[in-house]
Formats: sequence, structure tokens, C-alpha cells
Amino acid sequence: MSITDHRSADEIGRTEIGPRPLPSLGEQRAPTGLSTVDTTLSNGLRVIVVKQSTVPVVELRVRIPFADTDLMHAAKAEVMASTFLSGTARRDRVAIDTDLALVGGELDASVDPERLSIGGNSLASGLDTLLDVLSDALTGAAYADDEVAREKARLVERIAMAKSQPSVIARQALQKHRYGDHPATREMPEAEDVAKVTSGEVRALHKDFVLPRGSVLVLVGDVELDAAVAALESALGGWTAEGTAKELPELPVVPGGDLLFVPRAGAVQSQFRLSAPAITRTDPRYPALQLANLAFGGFFSSRLVENVREDKGYTYHARSYLEFTPGGATLLIDTDTASQVTANALQEIRYELARIVLSPPTESEIDTVRQYAIGQLLTATASQGGLASQLIGLAAQGLGVDWLVTYPVRLQEVTGEQIAAAARDFFAPVNWTGVIIGDSAEFDNVSLLGDVKQ
Repeated sequence: MSITDHRSADEIGRTEIGPRPLPSLGEQRAPTGLSTVDTTLSNGLRVIVVKQSTVPVVELRVRIPFADTDLMHAAKAEVMASTFLSGTARRDRVAIDTDLALVGGELDASVDPERLSIGGNSLASGLDTLLDVLSDALTGAAYADDEVAREKARLVERIAMAKSQPSVIARQALQKHRYGDHPATREMPEAEDVAKVTSGEVRALHKDFVLPRGSVLVLVGDVELDAAVAALESALGGWTAEGTAKELPELPVVPGGDLLFVPRAGAVQSQFRLSAPAITRTDPRYPALQLANLAFGGFFSSRLVENVREDKGYTYHARSYLEFTPGGATLLIDTDTASQVTANALQEIRYELARIVLSPPTESEIDTVRQYAIGQLLTATASQGGLASQLIGLAAQGLGVDWLVTYPVRLQEVTGEQIAAAARDFFAPVNWTGVIIGDSAEFDNVSLLGDVKQ
């Protein structure tokens, strides 16, 4: 009997001159065979239905604009979202869970300063049940006193714990530094405000703010388009209201400026949260900006990560990313470092910002981030749930399936000159502001670098 030697994966992946290079991407073509309809129901609800029959399942996403300037709005909205599926005039919490379970389904709701989000799924054969439960909650959520009281107690405890977390403290400080008292900054209500909310206030909030006109529903799955639209009209046509769902006012463009150092006594880590103006997906420069951002700090092999994590060892995690806001977008840099290297980390972040402006991504870097961006998008939209989530996000910016399916081609067409221009326009150090949360003993060292105030 002979023994055959087999090469390991590591051996296969290397050659005599180093790691085996990845094969080049083939020509990028827009996906074909994606059947879709984008229409408006009789109640003003926009619906986007996509037929994707990979598995006999349907995925549903709903976005309801949900903004208000009332200082108690965040607290009432959080309680409402937590009790949205706790019972209706027709079903109690157990009946809702049971009906969904019988069709392999689930629904949940969440809220932020911009929107009420509802998401769920079921077997394709259970679509009617899924829509019936959704309609029941949209038109008849009861917000019973005992359910509201139970959720309030849970939320008060959870919020009190969250408010002590460094990441939450840093996010709140960044939002206040950028936008002052704008409603967008109220991402997490105060625990004492939640404790004051009554079930009557929650019912009134639902009546005034859970409105179909101005809202969007995305349905992706193993469906026939016309039949799915008819099912949506039948189930949700009774959800009516006179007004239009309330969008969050546009946020001001925040120019570059001093960093704010926020002291946190005894902190063993410093949180960096930096921000610069950016552009939305509707801007023709957006593909170039996305690739420039990936090269800077948007994935594990980026320049920022290679510097502050791999080379210097200042942090375990660092990233840059795009955040979309009403009418605009921002670039963000997030990292947490040991306190004793706070000033060093800031120096390296500023160095990398200057370097990508003066030494834009190389051809090799561009090839890498281009493959990563295209692969990431194709992976994110391969599943029904991923596609539904992508589409509901695009719908908020007035975009739809056409933008999504042609975007890989636009990424493939971006030139090095366009990426260099995006790096110059958006990553220049003078564009940035933000906050550093850290021990007050580190301020003197950080302040020596300039443009940092307390």
C-alpha cells in the first residue's frame, strides 16, 4: 500500500517567491433575471417587491420615518418599539408568537431618531400570516398597561447599564460635539425619561407617527410579483392616516476643527471618534470615495489598521466608515487605544490622513480594495435577508434595485485619478473634527499636538 503526500492549504497558497496572488476579477456585469416591482399602495405606502426564489422564504423590511423635536420623543419611541408586538385587540403576545412560529416566522421592531424599523421573515407559504400579524400590529397595537410597565422596567435597567459603557459615552459626546441639541443626537433616551412614559402616551405616539404615507416596505423572496402586491394591498390597505410620516430635519454640514478632549477619570483606554463631511450614494464621486475609504481604514488590510494595530500595537480594532444621515453623509474613524499611547495614536491617525492625500492608493491597493468592495456587495446581497436590508437602506436615499445591480460595474470603472481626488477632497486632516474620551492625565500630552481643546 502506497502513501500519497498531500500539500497543505498554506503550501498551496504560496509559491517560491511568496504568497500566491489572487486571480483577477472577471468582467463585472449587472445581475440579470432579478424580477422586481416598485409601486405605491392605496394608502400611500411605497412597496418594493423582489422575486428571489433561492429558498422558499420571504424577508420583509419596513421603514417608517419617525422624527420629532419633543424632548420626550426618544423615551416614548423606545417604549413603543419594545411593546409594538406585545399584543393587539385580536392577539396577545403569546398568540402573536404562536401564529408566527407556525409559519416559521418572526417579527421585531426597533427605533432610532430617524426611523421606526420593522423586520421579519417567514416561509413563503406563510406570507399571508406574516402580513396579517404585521397589519394587526400596525392598526391595532394595544400597548396594555402591564406590558408597557414590564418593558419600561427592562429598558430602564438596560439603559442605565449602557450609559456607563465607554462606546456609548464616546458616541454621545461625538453627536453633541457635531450637532448640539439636534434631535439626531437623542439616540438613547435617559432612563428617568423612560420611567415617566405612560401607556396612553405610547398609544398616542403610535396614532400620530406610525403612518403609511412616506414609509417604505421591502419584500424579497419566493413570490410572484403581482400576487405579492395584491397580498400587500389586501393586508395593509386598511392601515390609513391623513398625515405623512415625519422625516428627520437635515443635519448641518460639520466642518473640520478642534478635537474635543472629554475627561473620564481613571479610564484605562481612550476612545477616538473622528468625523469629516462626505457625500451620499447619489453623488457620482461616491464609488471613488468608497474605495479611498477602504484603502485608508475600511477593512483589515487598510493603511490605518496596518499602522496603529499591526505595526504599533496601539489598538486591537480601528476602522473608518461612511455614515448616512438625512440629506448627507459623514466619514468616521473609530478606535480605542491604551491610555498611555493616546497622543501617539492621534499622531499616527493624522499621519495616515495626510499620507493618503499626499501618497494616494497605489495600483496594487486599488486592485485589492476594488475586489473587496465588489465581493462584499455581492456577498451582502446574495441572501434574501441581505438583499432586503440593502434595499430598505437605499430606499431612504431615493434609490432602488437599479442602483444596486449596476453598482459593481461602477466600482470596476473607477480610475486611480478619481480615487486620488476623493482622498484629497475628503481625507485632508483639516476636514476632520471629533472627540477623544480619556483619562484627564493624558490631556497635556495630547494638547501638545495642537488643535485639541478640553
